[in-house]
Amino acid sequence: MNGPDAGEYRIARLRERLAGGETAELGVRIEMRGEAVLLSGTLPTADHREEILRIADTELAGMPVLADLGVASADPPEGHEDLP
Repeated sequence: MNGPDAGEYRIARLRERLAGGETAELGVRIEMRGEAVLLSGTLPTADHREEILRIADTELAGMPVLADLGVASADPPEGHEDLP
């Protein structure tokens, strides 16, 4: 399967895989940007980010993938902030 329909089909499969696993509630957005697929969102841990990228590499093999996936830190600050 080649062409734009193949890309949309593969993106739909990626969405299904992410919705069915431990990553279901992470709110990753997936969209086509020209010839590439953009993954964006903020994730709770670097492990979740790596898992999503691994799944995307499997489902979208051969397609360019752009990842704008940040990792939110829930750790308290290590020191105090000096304000001017």
